[in-house]
Amino acid sequence: MNSLDLEKGDLRKSAFGVKRVAIMAVFIALSAVGALIKIPSPVGTIGLDSAPGFFSAIAFGSLEGAVIIALGHMLTAAVAGFPLTLPIHIFIAVQMALWALAFRWVNRKFSLIAAVIAGILLNGVVSSFTMMLMGGWGAVIGVMPFLVVGSAINVIIAAIAYRIIKASKLI
Repeated sequence: MNSLDLEKGDLRKSAFGVKRVAIMAVFIALSAVGALIKIPSPVGTIGLDSAPGFFSAIAFGSLEGAVIIALGHMLTAAVAGFPLTLPIHIFIAVQMALWALAFRWVNRKFSLIAAVIAGILLNGVVSSFTMMLMGGWGAVIGVMPFLVVGSAINVIIAAIAYRIIKASKLI
């Protein structure tokens, strides 16, 4: 059976249908642009790369959000030269994917405001503890304020964009 034999319904259920991949590509490109916009920090990898992933998680779905936010982090880390080492950045990308899933879940179960709070706490505070692997408590405390600010900017941008686009009935 080739792709021409698939029924229209089968195409919509495809994990990587054309529309889904196109949407993801656009938002990965937005993450790449955001990766170039840095928030000054000791680690150099805090940027505006995760807003498209958080937005996509609540607007389009869990898979889209998780893939976009993880690739967004990897793009930011690549631009900075993987300062925390490739394995640590892969670990952070997995964390980011989990935070996008949590953002979507909290939004659906509670509200967008609760999701914003959860996203900032998870990405800003909880993710700071990854620095324990690199430099102990000093590194955690040193990076946390920058990561909280970066997380807040990204999550709030995603939430505002979602509210505007949802109100316009585009999604």
